[in-house]
Amino acid sequence: MSSYRTILVGTDGSESSFRAVERAAAIAGDASAKLLIVSAYTQMSDRERSRASEALGEDAYKVVGSHPADDILREAAGKAKKAGATDVDIVSKPGDPVDVLVSVAEEQKADLCVVGNRGLNSLAGRLLGSVPANISHRAACDVLIVQTTSGRQR
Repeated sequence: MSSYRTILVGTDGSESSFRAVERAAAIAGDASAKLLIVSAYTQMSDRERSRASEALGEDAYKVVGSHPADDILREAAGKAKKAGATDVDIVSKPGDPVDVLVSVAEEQKADLCVVGNRGLNSLAGRLLGSVPANISHRAACDVLIVQTTSGRQR
């Protein structure tokens, strides 16, 4: 069996998702693999963007192509490099997190998809399905669900 060449990890900017990024980065570093850090976001309409700008008193994301997911991905990439990944790419796409992660994994021919376990044991997760559970059912590659919510760290 060959080692992983392309590893994908999803992040939403939460501390638990950054733990998954760090674990994926360590694996990518050990395997000399490319690490794809992916963040899904909800695209705001012009009206929603205008209201948000008024509420904040500024338009922090006026730069073309810039949105909060970009900031999350830059922070995640920094954490990934500190954790051992050397070849890091970032991808942000609008849409449902599961749909985005599965489509990017297919497009980029990822060998491994890494996600945190957050949501697996929640009531909503059991009723509606969590991101990790849905990824494990839909991804065409290996899936690693990292323990990110307990005090245990590896």
